[in-house]
Amino acid sequence: MRYDLDDLRLFVDIVAEGSITAGARRRHLSLPSASARVRSLEQQAGVTLLVRGRRGVRPTPAGMALARHARDVLTRTARLEGAVASYTTARTTSLTLLAGGSATHRLLPHALVSFLRAHPDVDVTVSESRTPRTVRMLADGEADLGVVIDNEAGDSGLRVESLGDDSLVVIGQAGGVLAGRTALAYSEVAEHPLVGLHEDSALRRWIETSVGPHAPAVRYRTSVANLSVLVALVAAGVGLAVVPRRAIDSGHPLDVCDLRDPWARRSLLLAWGAKPGAPSPATVELAEHLRRAARSEGGEDRWP
Repeated sequence: MRYDLDDLRLFVDIVAEGSITAGARRRHLSLPSASARVRSLEQQAGVTLLVRGRRGVRPTPAGMALARHARDVLTRTARLEGAVASYTTARTTSLTLLAGGSATHRLLPHALVSFLRAHPDVDVTVSESRTPRTVRMLADGEADLGVVIDNEAGDSGLRVESLGDDSLVVIGQAGGVLAGRTALAYSEVAEHPLVGLHEDSALRRWIETSVGPHAPAVRYRTSVANLSVLVALVAAGVGLAVVPRRAIDSGHPLDVCDLRDPWARRSLLLAWGAKPGAPSPATVELAEHLRRAARSEGGEDRWP
């Protein structure tokens, strides 16, 4: 036997309502049309499916069995249609965002949480990248946005805007060797055991490039993967560290000193990819969430 899905939907509605009239209304059918469909089902099944009464209808045992299996068939059919439809619906928008180590610590997570919640139809690929590589990819149109260091970006020709200070400072355990100090040079910092990021991290390479080939020898007690772990180790007294001021967590007791070296003073810039035409609405929105996150870290705003 072959059943029409519309007939099964009608029959399920009639059983649920206890009335052919009400079931027809749910299917937007006239009463004569609905009655004819039910009679056709009964003829096809070869059994009576409904007991008609003055106050409505009720299913016979055969009708109850048909309604139960019809619900299962209709549920499976809906799943099948949904699975196939997922291949025909418009694809989500995808953005590429590049940033260095300090930005990926707090700025990017804050911005992405807000943006991705507000835009479920947009996906964002985030890659850690040093400023020179980020600038090249943006100039080649291979990324939508990038967070770069101002004095490494140079005259790239890209559209840029300030996101705020990203200067480097020295941190140490509260009450330790930095107690009472307000500023010192990197050469003094290097006299003490340090905690650093891995050698291939953007921040570690930035520092080593900035101090140049005649930099003092440094003893790293350990190298870790992210700034959160680094700050925790410093707070525990493992060693000193050079970090962006924005990486300092108020939850850790630390002594903080400025670095006197000129290269330690730097700012973050938001750079736009050089793609044809105007930036997409999704790119513009992501840029705004990055601005808000930067203001939040600077104390000008509270992140929701």
